[in-house]
Amino acid sequence: MQKIISYPLTVLHILLFFLFLIIFHPVQIISYKIWGYNAHRKSVYILNWFLMQSQLPLFNTFSINFKTDLPTGPSYIFVCNHQSMFDIPPLIYYLRDYHAKFIAKKELAKGIPSISINLRIGENCAIDRKDRKQAITALIKFAKNVCNKKHSVVIFAEGTRSKNGVPKTFQTNGLKTIFKYVPDAIVVPVTVNNSWKVNRYGKFPYGIGNKIKLTIHEPISIQGRDLDQLILETQEMVHNGITSTAI
Repeated sequence: MQKIISYPLTVLHILLFFLFLIIFHPVQIISYKIWGYNAHRKSVYILNWFLMQSQLPLFNTFSINFKTDLPTGPSYIFVCNHQSMFDIPPLIYYLRDYHAKFIAKKELAKGIPSISINLRIGENCAIDRKDRKQAITALIKFAKNVCNKKHSVVIFAEGTRSKNGVPKTFQTNGLKTIFKYVPDAIVVPVTVNNSWKVNRYGKFPYGIGNKIKLTIHEPISIQGRDLDQLILETQEMVHNGITSTAI
C-alpha cells in the first residue's frame, strides 16, 4: 500500500525538484556575474533548502546532529558515507558556514540545470573516474585552491553509493591527495542515515516517511598522523554511526 501511495507523491516531488533546478539556474548565473562568489554561494544554499523541501510531499525529512561545535575558520574535510543523491542537498545546506566544496564525477558537470553550473563556477571538482591522471590533476588543483582560500571539502570516501545502506570500504587515493595538499585541515567524519530508503524501490517511485539524518562526529587533526591509520579511524567512526541497512 505504501508503494502505491508513493507513485503520485513521487511525481509531485519530481516536478518540484526540477522546477527548483530550472528556476535557480539563471539565478546562480546572475548572482555570480553581477555580485560574485558570495552571492552565488548564497543562491546555492537557498536552492538546496528548496530541494530539501521538495521531499515534503513524500513525508521525508532532514536533520543534523553536531557531536561537537565546529568553529568557522579552519579548513575541514568532511568525510562521508554515500547512500543516494539525496545526501547532497542537506550536506550543502547544513554545512553552508564552512564553504564546503564537493568532488563529483565529471558527468554531472554538463547538461543538468543548476547542478552542472554550480559544479563549474562554484569551485567544486569534477573528476573522470576512468582517467586516473585527469582525476589526480583535478584533485590537486582543487585541493590547492581549498587550502589557499581556507575552504572545506566534502568527499564521499566510499566512491559509489550504497543502495542498501550497507557501508563500503573507503577509497584511499583521493583522501590522501586531499590530505597532502590541505595539510592544515581538520578531518570531520560524517554519517548519513536513511537516505538509501528513498530509493528502496529503485528509481521510481521513491520511498516515503523517511527521516534522513546527518551525524557530524568529533573532528580529527591531520598533522602528525599516519594517513592510513587516520583513514581507518575515520571509516570506523562513519560506519559505526550507520543505524539502518537493508541487510
